[in-house]
Amino acid sequence: MHENGQEQNREHDMKKLNCWEFKKCGREPGGARTDLGVCPSSIEKKLHGTHGGINAGRACWVVAGTMCGGTVQGTFAKKCENCEKCDFYKKVVEEEDKQFLLSFFLLKKLKEE
Repeated sequence: MHENGQEQNREHDMKKLNCWEFKKCGREPGGARTDLGVCPSSIEKKLHGTHGGINAGRACWVVAGTMCGGTVQGTFAKKCENCEKCDFYKKVVEEEDKQFLLSFFLLKKLKEE
């Protein structure tokens, strides 16, 4: 197998991190910082599996009430500009490449009954 092909396969097989694993915030269920409350993205089941994540762990930018940088971020409309600058958001965009789901589609999934 060509060396570049091996490298691509290794990257593809690497575990995809959820936001709480990448940021090490400790706000996932059972985490070290649940005294601040459990992060809504860690329990939002409607986005489970999105970008290979647990619940909304790889789509946190569309979930209202996440606490990034020690501050509650509010609704998508209020936080989207900050999220687009986030190192985790950029990592997911890069990892997913053409499979990246736009926020419009993720927000639609959140509204489904």
